[in-house]
Amino acid sequence: MRTVAVVGASLAGLSAARSLRKQGYDGRLVVIGDELHRPYDRPPLSKEFLAGGIGEADLALEPDDEDLQAEWLLGARAAGLGTEPRAVRLTDGREVRADGIVIATGAAARTLPGTDGLAGVHTLRTLDDARALRDELVVGGRLVVIGGGFIGAEVASTARALGLDVTVVEAAPTPLAGPLGETMGAIVSALHADHGVRLLCGVGVKGLSGENRVDAVLLEDGRTIPADIVVVGVGARPCVEWLEGSGVDLADGVKCGADGRTSLAGVVAVGDCASWYDPRVGTHRRVEHWTGARERPDAAVAALLSWGATEPGIPRPPYFWSDQYGVKIQFAGHAARADSVTIEEGSPDDRNVLAVYRRAGHPVGVLGMNQPRLFMRWRKQLAATAS
Repeated sequence: MRTVAVVGASLAGLSAARSLRKQGYDGRLVVIGDELHRPYDRPPLSKEFLAGGIGEADLALEPDDEDLQAEWLLGARAAGLGTEPRAVRLTDGREVRADGIVIATGAAARTLPGTDGLAGVHTLRTLDDARALRDELVVGGRLVVIGGGFIGAEVASTARALGLDVTVVEAAPTPLAGPLGETMGAIVSALHADHGVRLLCGVGVKGLSGENRVDAVLLEDGRTIPADIVVVGVGARPCVEWLEGSGVDLADGVKCGADGRTSLAGVVAVGDCASWYDPRVGTHRRVEHWTGARERPDAAVAALLSWGATEPGIPRPPYFWSDQYGVKIQFAGHAARADSVTIEEGSPDDRNVLAVYRRAGHPVGVLGMNQPRLFMRWRKQLAATAS
């Protein structure tokens, strides 16, 4: 290959660029990113950065002495993918022709309809989002977080520590039931009440009120929650619109094999936009976690450089972590596959537990709350069992 284009300049794209060089690719390397910023670390945006504990320089993913010999096209958004010849079309009219392409365009935060232009309403996905929200949290007031997932919970935790009055609204009966299951989702989400955060579950949001700035959240059951700031944390959508009509198979993201290969030769996908096939469960799924964006590009790049001649391995079980109210939460595996969950160590009342998820008696997942050492042992065991 003479030219490889990496479309996406966040962690997954940077990891793919690094892997290309590590695996011996010495040709032209073009990295395209729609943000103006160099690659930065996203997990601290909802925690240390939002709280003011670290600055923007601390988010940098590239050490000062790293030089990938790449051409960086920042502030450039992909508009389409051509296949004959293979090329990435940009919204500014430019075109980058390449022999191989890595799709790493990530995901964008979902928004509430009708909230455009209403001051005080935020999502949290990018550095610019975090800057804007941090400026408002410093002022203080009443914060309503819509969505009780990990981003919403982390923002609530950070805001509460800053002294804000915080309410979390979750449409599902139990927050985090999707990733953790109902039993452990209820235990983890009890952290909100422990720290004086109101948690309203099983009720949807009808809309927001306010002329130029939000002043309340309107619930579907008729209640009104006063708000000076609103954070919408209702998930993310894969950024794949630019691939429509390209021949790349799309299904909740870019549909890939177990090594990131797409339906087009010479094109692989990684990160939050990629729906990889998981041999353990026999389905495709997107893994929107830091570790997947860091690890999976190695396999995708190997498949790209060999034109698919390498044998795809089995990806490690998904792993993610979250820091909430001073508690380290770690999870690996698949909660949805489990038919039972047992607490092996600690007490739910102390928010200090190690829980193992099993299917037909075999471990398929593990959750730790302030149990890092024991959790890592179980995580290694899960990986060994799956390989």
